[in-house]
Amino acid sequence: MPSPEMLRIDSSDSGFDTALGELLDRTHEQVDDVSDVVSEIIASVRKQGDAALLDYTRRFDRLDVSDMSELEISPERLAQAVETITPAQREALDVSIDRVRSYHERQLGESWDYTDEGGTLLGQQVTPLDRVGLYVPGGKAAYPSTVVMTAVPARVAGVGELIMVVPTPDGHINELVLAAAALTGVDRVFTVGGAQAVAALAYGTRSIPAVDKIVGPGNAYVATAKRLVFGKVGIDMVAGPSEIVVLCDAPADPDWVAMDLFSQAEHDELAQSILVTTSEDFADAVTASIERLLPTMERRDIIAAALQGQGAMIIVDNLDEAIAVTNRIAPEHLELIVDQPRQVAGQIRHAGAIFMGVHTNEVLGDYCAGPNHTLPTSGTARFSSPLGTYDFQKRTSLIMCSADAASELGRTASVLARSEYLTAHARSAEYRIK
Repeated sequence: MPSPEMLRIDSSDSGFDTALGELLDRTHEQVDDVSDVVSEIIASVRKQGDAALLDYTRRFDRLDVSDMSELEISPERLAQAVETITPAQREALDVSIDRVRSYHERQLGESWDYTDEGGTLLGQQVTPLDRVGLYVPGGKAAYPSTVVMTAVPARVAGVGELIMVVPTPDGHINELVLAAAALTGVDRVFTVGGAQAVAALAYGTRSIPAVDKIVGPGNAYVATAKRLVFGKVGIDMVAGPSEIVVLCDAPADPDWVAMDLFSQAEHDELAQSILVTTSEDFADAVTASIERLLPTMERRDIIAAALQGQGAMIIVDNLDEAIAVTNRIAPEHLELIVDQPRQVAGQIRHAGAIFMGVHTNEVLGDYCAGPNHTLPTSGTARFSSPLGTYDFQKRTSLIMCSADAASELGRTASVLARSEYLTAHARSAEYRIK
């Protein structure tokens, strides 16, 4: 098969800034606007409930079902999946769950309070969400890892109920996904997907209860649906196609780097894989590895399309310049193949997850390292964080004044309230002034 022609740009070229900007905008431009279609689906689910879900399941998943009970997986069926998977798969799931749980337990927020000099108690009460919806993709690929990365931190946070939705086109059910749901303590599983599943979780139907927050990745329809229902429910983020930047300023095997680039490119044609390197010779070596290894990949057509459409090799003069370019990209995943990875990581301000050293490939983070693999994409690492235990907890402020404290604080509140022409505010405070 013809090798993909990856874009190559050099920081020494006069048009570098423009070329880099166009590269980072390219993914966004190729995502179709599906807002109108998604809005129609959401409205239909809100109005018709289960009937709309059954209709969309027939149309999109090609499943002729007449009752929602046919789309719910029983606890017994989930338990059966655990017995169906291979011993190696069970062990891998157990290791992943244990490591993810251990990491996320360290993120637990705790309630606290203190009493100030005036005798007023102030604090913060941390409580878990009541019910969370987990969206797990299906179709082109199945992701038991998504079950682990969403259900485990929710359980660590103490969420009361977990509702999972997963599409099963043509009735194809992935046993590993069901096993992961059983092992992580998911309460109910429905085989519905797409924007209609998001709408059902947000607004509720007779069969699917409304949740407080929806987490988990999906295609453009799912991402758009999450954006449109935000406000009615919470969401983790509106995620775009997967991304990786490999920053290389140290000796490395070009085959390793090529395969690391493949690991994200194989997700879909819009995934973005970028090599940032201080050596043009190394870029040439990685190009040769790509040409040789690509024909051996099962998803080679998808990889080739992603590398040619979204990928790039960026040549820079030095490590400082490589760091500056990487911060501008703000990638979802960043591999640092450098001499002092911990030191360089301290200079990275914008990245979803940083994988330090030549032996730390991004794939470990996808499955079993411990940190969450649900990460900010499309440059949103500038202001967003990975999914974590904190996303399943709420913080409530606590205030309790003594009579003396209410009198003292009331004088301050009265002045500020009257300055804002809010008389009722002022008088409410003044009633308590001695």
